[in-house]
Amino acid sequence: MPYKQPIIEKHFYTIGEVAEMFGVNPSLIRFWEKNFDTISPQKNKKGNRLFTKESIEEIRLVYHLVKERGMTLKGAQQKIKQNREDVVNEHEVVKQLKNIRWMLVEIKNEL
Repeated sequence: MPYKQPIIEKHFYTIGEVAEMFGVNPSLIRFWEKNFDTISPQKNKKGNRLFTKESIEEIRLVYHLVKERGMTLKGAQQKIKQNREDVVNEHEVVKQLKNIRWMLVEIKNEL
């Protein structure tokens, strides 16, 4: 039986890694952390922020509302508080549409 490489999955991400995922500065992630109660990373003994996948999904929602849709911080806060489920569903639909668009562009480039 051949050796199977184990899939290593990270449980915690540093603020630098998270900022790189979204193409923003770490200071913006810290700013959002202060303004949105839903973003709450764990901290180690040194005080470094460690983000879980759930925290990253919260940041993804804020990023979608503020950066992609152009909402203000107050507007994004209200939208998340009032209709969190709708925001999550809307974000999923947008993500799927972007994936479909990317696939169609790839098909077009191959023709």
